[in-house]
Amino acid sequence: MRLRYFDNAASSWPKPTKVVEAMNEAVVNFAANPGRGSHQMAVQASRVLFQTRKQLAKLFGIQDPNHISFCLNTTEALNMAIKGLLNENEHVICTSVEHNSVRRPLEYLKKKLNLEITYLKTNALGQIELKDVENSIQSNTKLMICNHSSNLLGSILPIEQINNIARKKGVITLVDAAQTAGLIPIDVEKMGIDILAFPGHKGLLGPQGTGGIYIHSSIEIEPLIHGGTGSQSEKIEQPTVRPDRYESGTQNTPGIAGLKEGVSFVLNESVEKIHAKEWNLTQRLMEGFLKIPKVKILGPRLGDNKTGITSFNIEGMEASNVAFILDKNYNIAVRSGFHCSPLAHETVGTLEDGAIRASVGYFTTDEEIDFILKAVKEISQKN
Repeated sequence: MRLRYFDNAASSWPKPTKVVEAMNEAVVNFAANPGRGSHQMAVQASRVLFQTRKQLAKLFGIQDPNHISFCLNTTEALNMAIKGLLNENEHVICTSVEHNSVRRPLEYLKKKLNLEITYLKTNALGQIELKDVENSIQSNTKLMICNHSSNLLGSILPIEQINNIARKKGVITLVDAAQTAGLIPIDVEKMGIDILAFPGHKGLLGPQGTGGIYIHSSIEIEPLIHGGTGSQSEKIEQPTVRPDRYESGTQNTPGIAGLKEGVSFVLNESVEKIHAKEWNLTQRLMEGFLKIPKVKILGPRLGDNKTGITSFNIEGMEASNVAFILDKNYNIAVRSGFHCSPLAHETVGTLEDGAIRASVGYFTTDEEIDFILKAVKEISQKN
């Protein structure tokens, strides 16, 4: 029985063929240190990194590709922004559906810097009241953090409106695009995004160990890591030039080569087309779940705009047990538990038991949707 993969919110699979080919070519032909030498392999490695930056800039509406720095993942990018920006006694605003990649750094700084945090409550659909955003801003508010889409609910926040409110008050905006980069249109200028943290291994269809951060030219943050960059090596201080300032150490050249092809695939297909296909697949999945009496869907309703995430529970069954049965008996990969997002589970009332998350991708088929629906129906009937 072949695998049916419904864990694209964690890492997309399968990858386009060109992603794999580009990674292999990098390892075989130019696996040298980018920016560290003038020989042809190092130059080729540097060229691939710059080409990838250009592709990402095109995708996100960024004028200067050098304001994009590569990271291992969204978590590293978020930590860089949060820990590099905030100081003692400052105030931060985020939402009640944030990932632990936001919550844990903030709670760490709360103890270390006496940071003040406001978690804006969303409703069970993942929606937020804009008046709550405005009312939460204080004289010492430094940063507004929002995930573009909840990794539990698939709900999409009105980033442009939220950021407009923040910017009018002089508050820096940081967007966690872990669930939307490559899947929902993002234009940093139009949407008022000062800092964007994004993964390479999800909607951008690249390999794990890739991602990045965009930092507006007017904003300076302290680097998370200090070390060799291949530039200004005679100085004892970290370089000020971007992207070197935020890219200490040897970069993941094969991974970034693969990421370039993933971003190229997204650009060629178009984000709009990808989102439309995933939305249609998700609607098909939700329609089927709604016909199964014991299944309860979390988050946005049928017909609402959302990403390709559908989280659910089966009445009378533990989420982890359902996921185990789907894996062992049906060869279906889903994610169960708390999804590194206990705040979101607390918001929707599933903190005690968690939930099962089925997340589609661009390569998911109607047949796979029908297969998981059949499996969930059978499991619920046997319970």
